[in-house]
Amino acid sequence: MDITPPEQWPTTAADAIALQHQLRPQIITQDQLPDPITYVAGVDAGFEADGTITRAAVVVLSFPDLVPVEEALVRRPTIFPYVPGLLSFREVPAVLDALAQLKTNPDLILCDGQGIAHPRRLGIASHLGLLINCPTIGVAKSRLVGTHDPVPSEKGAWVPLLDKGERIGAVLRSRDKVNPLYISPGHRISLETAIDYTLRCTTRYRLPETTRLADRLSSSRKGQSALPEGASGTQISLF
Repeated sequence: MDITPPEQWPTTAADAIALQHQLRPQIITQDQLPDPITYVAGVDAGFEADGTITRAAVVVLSFPDLVPVEEALVRRPTIFPYVPGLLSFREVPAVLDALAQLKTNPDLILCDGQGIAHPRRLGIASHLGLLINCPTIGVAKSRLVGTHDPVPSEKGAWVPLLDKGERIGAVLRSRDKVNPLYISPGHRISLETAIDYTLRCTTRYRLPETTRLADRLSSSRKGQSALPEGASGTQISLF
């Protein structure tokens, strides 16, 4: 995948917050997706060595059959400290490195984290989507901001996630009687379409296959591959 990373990243929380405010107006929450969607991808990041090394994984699946076709796992030094609300500056540099290893260009990326369901409406899915100009969805396991009504217990049910009167996402039951997911547009996608694709990527697990497989790949240092024999996979360290 052709990736052009920023020439430099913020080094302080104040600079990172200022950049989020600067980028926020550029986020598009209307549908601008390729037709048809042929490949979807999941991205996730983990850490090792007390957070000094970032491990980013991306898994690409064919759509709609959700067969893994390519994956990449990259390890690189962490360049930003842990600050709530600024996780994209900690994770995205490594995610960009992982995406750069791909030969297959995904049409839609589901990110483990928030999209616009963020205090400054620029979570990792929105930040990443803007940097690579690709439709993205935030698929979070927990709530960062906002309030919501109770969610019905059946799969597919959802309620709006609201913050100061603004609808910033949805609380989606992805499996009967399990904890819901927090879905929000990242970039170039509407909330309703984000919900639809999240459900279409979800099989028998709580998480969609995209982020579930990326999480499995990133969660161990060695990386647990999702690929069938003969498919393309890359694992590199950038030190």
